[in-house]
Amino acid sequence: MFHDEWRTIRKCLALVIVSLLTSQVSIRAQDQSALAKTYTPKLEKILTENIAAFWYTKSLDRKNGGYIINFGPRGEPKGEGTKMIVTQARMVWLFSRLARAGGYGRQREYLEAAELGYRFLTEKMWDRKNGGFYWEVDPTGDQKLKPRKHLYGQAFALYAISEYYLASRNKEVLDFAVRFFNLLETKSHDKVYGGYIEFFNEDWTTPPRTETSYMSGEPGWKLMNTHLHLLEAMTTFYRAAKLPLARERLLELITIESNAVVRKDIGACTDKYERDWTPRLDGEYARVSYGHDLENIWLLIDACDAAGVSNRPLLDLYRTLFDYSLRYGYDHENGGFYDSGAFNKAADKRNKIWWVEAEAIVSALYMYRMTGDAKYLAVFEKTFGFIEKRIVDWQHGEWHAVITPDGRTEGDKAHAWKAGYHQGRAMIECLEILKQKG
Repeated sequence: MFHDEWRTIRKCLALVIVSLLTSQVSIRAQDQSALAKTYTPKLEKILTENIAAFWYTKSLDRKNGGYIINFGPRGEPKGEGTKMIVTQARMVWLFSRLARAGGYGRQREYLEAAELGYRFLTEKMWDRKNGGFYWEVDPTGDQKLKPRKHLYGQAFALYAISEYYLASRNKEVLDFAVRFFNLLETKSHDKVYGGYIEFFNEDWTTPPRTETSYMSGEPGWKLMNTHLHLLEAMTTFYRAAKLPLARERLLELITIESNAVVRKDIGACTDKYERDWTPRLDGEYARVSYGHDLENIWLLIDACDAAGVSNRPLLDLYRTLFDYSLRYGYDHENGGFYDSGAFNKAADKRNKIWWVEAEAIVSALYMYRMTGDAKYLAVFEKTFGFIEKRIVDWQHGEWHAVITPDGRTEGDKAHAWKAGYHQGRAMIECLEILKQKG
C-alpha cells in the first residue's frame, strides 16, 4: 500500500516539474519574441542607415584599392591616410559579414566591397617574400611604412579572409586562408608555453629586446588582447576550413582566454604577460579593461559553440567577469561601461568608448540568452539606450568615438584604429541572437 502511494506521489511530482519547466520555456519564448519585436527594427536601422551607409559611401578606395579610413568628427574627409592591417582587415570582415547576413537588400554591393579590400590585402599588404601581412603601408600600398609582423594584425587578417570565404564561397580564398594558417603555425605558434609569439621582424626573426612592439611594450610579451582576437579569428577559420589542427588551436585559445589571462584573486583579466604567461602587473598593467573582459565572455561562448564543446563549465567564469565589470565599471544611472580601473576599485578612466559599449550589449544579450537572468537584460537595454541616444550620430553618420564624463563627444569617426567592425558586428550579433528560438 505504501509503495503504491509513493509511486503516485512521485508521478504527481514529475508532472508538476514538467509543467513548471514547460511553462518556463514558454515564458522565455514569449520574452524572446517581445524582445525581438522591440529591438530588431532599432538594431537594423542603426546597422543599415547609420553604420553600413557611412562606410559603403565613404570608404571604398576605387583608385588605390582597400579602404580610406580617415574622417573627422562630422565624417568630413581628412585625406587618404595610411592603411594599417588591423582596420583594413576589419573592413573586409564587416562587408563580408554584412553580405553573409543577407546584405539587408545590398548583398551584391557588400560582397563587391569586401572583394575590393581582400584584393588590397593579398596584393599590396601581403609580404610575397616572407609571408604574412605588413603592419602599415601608404595609401597606394606600394610603400611599406611598418614592415614588421605582429600577431594582432595577422589575427585580423585571418579573421577577415575566413569571413570573406564564408560569404563568397570562393575556394581560392579558402586555400589562401589555409596557407596563411599553416604559416602562422610554423612561424609563431609557441609549442613550449602555448599561444602565439607576437612580434617579429619582416623575415619572422626575433627583434632585439630593446625594440618596442607595435602594440607597445617589450617584443617578447604576450597580450590578452592579441590572443582575444586570435580566438575570434580561429573560431571563424575553423568554421570555414574544419581542419582538426585549427580546432586544436581553438581549444588552446579557449583555455588561454578562460584561464591564463584571468586573475583568479580578483575575478577579472589583465593584458600583459611574459612568454611563459607570467603576468606583468607593474604600474599601469595592474588594471582592468571592462570592454575586453565583456568581449572575452561572448567570444568564448561563440568559440565553444564552434568547437562543439559545452559552455556550462565556463558559466561561472562568465558570471564572475561580467559581475566584476558591472560592480566597478558600469554607469548604473545612465547605462554604459567606463574605460578601465585599478583592481577592486571604481573606474578611474571614465570615458565611454564606442567599442566598449558595442561589446557590452553583445555580451549582455548572450548572458541573458544563456541564463535568463533579468540583470543582463537590464544592462543590455540601458546600455543600448545610451548608445542610441548618445553615441550614434544620426546627423553625420557612424558612432562618436568617445563620450566624456561631462557628456561631450570627442574623436574622429574613422582613423587607423577606428573602423566599422565593433559597432557593425554588435548590431549583427544582437540581431542573430534575437532570431534564435527560445
